[in-house]
Amino acid sequence: MECPICGEKMKKAKEPYSFAGKKLGEFEAEKCPKCKEVFFTEGASDQIDKRAKELGLWGLRQEGKLGYSGNSLIVRVPKKIAEFLNLKQGQRVSIHPEGKDKLVIEA
Repeated sequence: MECPICGEKMKKAKEPYSFAGKKLGEFEAEKCPKCKEVFFTEGASDQIDKRAKELGLWGLRQEGKLGYSGNSLIVRVPKKIAEFLNLKQGQRVSIHPEGKDKLVIEA
């Protein structure tokens, strides 16, 4: 297979995969030796999904909602994400922008 990014011939490799800060393992992939782009095989993708479900990580990417409380804009965190991060009402968090389109909230 040729790399769709740079056209170099891809090589088979075992590559690590992480989601939500958790290492899920190493999985079969095609890796470009030139640009280092990684494409996981269909079987590896199925294994990654299975492992994420086993660890309770499946479905953590969700949409939140913005609202107002007085003059402040608030971010509503979906319950599943709050439980995963062990966030509690009234807990202090650090909030900062990372570029113009990303908001980071750290517990």
